Amino acid sequence: MYHQGNEFLSDGGMVRNASAFGDILLVSKYASYCFASLIISTAAAMAMYLKRLLSEVRLQHLQLTFQNPNRLVIKRHFLVSSQQAPIDMGSKDGELRVFIVAGEVSGDMIGARFMDSLRKLSPCPIRFAGVGGLAMSKQGLDSLFPMEDIAVMGIWELVPHLSKLRVKLKQTVQSALSFRPHVVLTVDSKGFSFRFLKQLRAIYGQQGLVGPVHFHYVAPSFWAWKGGEERLKGLSEFVDHVLCILPFETEVCTSKGLTATFVGHPTLEDVLELEVKDSIDREWKIQGKGDAFKEQHGISPGTTVISLLPGSRLQEVTRMLSIFSNTIELLKDSHAELTAAIHVAPNKHVEDYISKAVCEWPTSVVLVPSGSPQIKYDAFSASRVALCTSGTVAVELQLARLPCVVAYRAHLLTEWFIRYKARVPYISLPNIILDSSIIPEALFNKCTPSKLASLLKNLTDDENLRRKQICAAEKVFDLLVSPKRASRIQTQQELSPVLDDNRPSMIAASTVLHHRRM
Repeated sequence: MYHQGNEFLSDGGMVRNASAFGDILLVSKYASYCFASLIISTAAAMAMYLKRLLSEVRLQHLQLTFQNPNRLVIKRHFLVSSQQAPIDMGSKDGELRVFIVAGEVSGDMIGARFMDSLRKLSPCPIRFAGVGGLAMSKQGLDSLFPMEDIAVMGIWELVPHLSKLRVKLKQTVQSALSFRPHVVLTVDSKGFSFRFLKQLRAIYGQQGLVGPVHFHYVAPSFWAWKGGEERLKGLSEFVDHVLCILPFETEVCTSKGLTATFVGHPTLEDVLELEVKDSIDREWKIQGKGDAFKEQHGISPGTTVISLLPGSRLQEVTRMLSIFSNTIELLKDSHAELTAAIHVAPNKHVEDYISKAVCEWPTSVVLVPSGSPQIKYDAFSASRVALCTSGTVAVELQLARLPCVVAYRAHLLTEWFIRYKARVPYISLPNIILDSSIIPEALFNKCTPSKLASLLKNLTDDENLRRKQICAAEKVFDLLVSPKRASRIQTQQELSPVLDDNRPSMIAASTVLHHRRM
C-alpha cells in the first residue's frame, strides 16, 4: 500500500479517500471494543457456570444416609443444642468432636496450630476428623484424602478438576455426617469450604435437625472484589462465626449479619515456635542464623543469596518456576557469585517437580524444606532479597525484614477476570494493609524475567528502597497483632507469661470453645 495525495492505493484497488479510511479505522476500533467486551462477558459467564456446576449436589443420595439404617443413623442425642457452647457439648458427651477441612499449605499450618491450641484449652478429650495436609497429620488427623486433591485455584484452571472436586465434596459431606461433629471448622479455601458448609447445613435442615456449629477461619477477601461485601450477606445461612486474621474484617462481617472475631495473623505464631521472645521489643521480627545457613550449605560469605518462593500448589509452581529461572539467568552476570535458595512447599508433587527442574538451572541452587520454621528463617537471613509468588509468604518475608518482589501469573482468562472484578490496586497483603506500593509487584503480562530482574537488581543495590520495606514491616505488624494481645504486651517482662495464651490460634480455639449461637 502507498500514499498518493489524500488517496490510499493498494493492490486490490483504490480506497476512496482518507475520510473513508478513517471510517474503516473507526469500525475496526468498535469491533475491537466489542471483542474485548465479549471476552470479559464470557469469562464472567464461565465463572457463574462453574459456580453453579460445583454447587450441584445429589442431595437424594445424601438424604438416604439419614433414611437407610444400614448406611447411617443420626440419633438426636448426638445433635448439638442451639444454645450450648462447644465446651459444654464436649463435657456432656465425654469428648468434643471437631470436623476440620483445609485445602492448601497455609491453611494446613493454621489448622495444625488450631488443633494444638484446642487440645490445650479443652477440659475434655477432642477427636478430629476431616481433610488436611502434613502439618495437621502431625497433630493426629487422618486425612480423608490428600489435601492436594482440592488445592485448585483460578477459573480456567478449575475446569479439568471439576469432576474430581465434585466427588471429593460429596465424600467430605458424607464423612462429616458419619462423624457427627459438635463443631465444623473450615480453613480458607472458600470455594470448597463454603460449598461443603452449605450442603451440610442444608441436609440437617431438611431433616429438621440442629446441626453442628460452623466456623470459618480466614475471612474471604471480600474487600478485594467489586460487590464482595454484599456477598457476605448469604454466608450467615451456613456460617455461624468467622475467625478473621485482618483487623478491618470484623466490622464489615458484623454489618452483614455475621458474628466475627479478630484473632490476629497466623504468621505471628512463627515468633513463638522459634522462641525469640527476647528479640521482640515492641517490634515483631525474626532474625534467623544466616551465617550458619551459608556454612551448612557450603556457600561462601561473599555470595549473594536470593530466596525464591514459587508457591505451594503444583499449578502455580509449574507456571512461576520457569519465570524465576530465567530471571536468575539475567541476574547472574551482575554478581560474582550467586545462589538461589528455593523454598519447597510440603507437597510431594511440588517437591518432585522442583527437584527435576533445578538440574538445568543457570546458578547453584539450595532447596529449602518447608518442615522447619527455623531453617526457613535462616535462609531468609542469609538472603539479600527474595522473589515470591503472591501469598502468605509476603507477610513472612516482612517478619524476617527481607526486602522482596511479589510476582503473579495465571491463565489468561483468570487474569482478565481478576482485572475486571478487582477493586484494590495491589495483590500482596502488606501493600493492601498500608495502601501503598512499598513492595514492588509484577503482575500478569508485566511478570516477565526482564521486569523481575530489574526490580530485584534495584532492591539489591538501592539501600533507600531496602530501608523503606524494612521500616514498613513494623507498621504492618502493628496492624496484624490482635488488640487483646497488644493491650497486654507492655513490657519485656510481661511478654513471656502471656504470649502463648494470646497467640492467634489460642484466641481462635477459645472463641470456638465458648461460642453460643444466636
